[in-house]
Amino acid sequence: MIPQSPPQPYTRQGSPRRVGVEIEFAGMLPQDAAQLVNTLFGGEIETLSPHRLRVVDTRWGDFAIELDAQYAHPDSKIIGNLPQDKDESGRNPMRVELHNRTREWIGDVVAGLVPTEIVCPPVPWNELGDLDALFNALRDQGAKGTDASLLYGFGLHLNPEVPSTEVSSLLAHLRAYLLLAEWLRDQIDIDITREVLPHANPFPKAYGIKVLDPAYDPSLEVLIDDYLEYNNSRNRELDLLPLFAHLCPDHHHSGLQDELIKPRPTFHYRLPNAQLSSSDWGAVIEWNRWLEVERLAADSACLEARSREYLDYHTQSPMSRWLDKLRGWMKE
Repeated sequence: MIPQSPPQPYTRQGSPRRVGVEIEFAGMLPQDAAQLVNTLFGGEIETLSPHRLRVVDTRWGDFAIELDAQYAHPDSKIIGNLPQDKDESGRNPMRVELHNRTREWIGDVVAGLVPTEIVCPPVPWNELGDLDALFNALRDQGAKGTDASLLYGFGLHLNPEVPSTEVSSLLAHLRAYLLLAEWLRDQIDIDITREVLPHANPFPKAYGIKVLDPAYDPSLEVLIDDYLEYNNSRNRELDLLPLFAHLCPDHHHSGLQDELIKPRPTFHYRLPNAQLSSSDWGAVIEWNRWLEVERLAADSACLEARSREYLDYHTQSPMSRWLDKLRGWMKE
């Protein structure tokens, strides 16, 4: 499958916009996944800890591969705060060793229960087809995706580089996403486990009504404050916290200071399943779906018309909405 071009394919510097891709799966340990990445894209494997590796200096940059479990990896903060003794190193080597071994043991225990995650470096959108070789190889090597088990709430995340950091552009894309979220869920056929788990929750209806109001014309600060008021969580289907943390690194809200938030000039699109059971599935198919958001954002007249339709419907009373549905059924 060929990646389609976005309405704004290039950055202001003239280079193709890039897309970060993150994939979760079971059935393959990080060490084996790192070897697979190395075979496909070159580079060198670096082992940071038993369950966390990197493949550096590939054609696109560095891949990070790890068990997606915080306690499976050594914690530098804990190691730094361990009691010091008179050892020349300045800290107790036996306690450090115990901490590292304990985290390794935890990783060994949960390896079959939590996913392995590959975080790809930013890839030019027109090279996403080359990245899909990774998904084919994972499938061939027995990696399991979302629908392989009711316990697998795995996802694929896209991080498209924003075409502009101007508030008008950010707002247009947010509005377009709010209007297309239900359609995207239907197209992707969100797995029931991911519906139940809180990793890609929809936006509150009240927030959609606020943002889609044509009178809503916020500054960047107001846009961020309103977002945090209604969405004080990383687990939104379109997570804007990394983007806002990048744009306002000194923002006072604690939600933007979370160490799990990685500031970057991208939309963090968390909705797609990890559909490794499907032979034609990969990053390209989800990128092409995402582009419906960018196309609607670029069409101001259509965006305004659909926003008004949304508001007309969702600000009706429940009885009025029921009567509208009844009239539709009668016409059919």
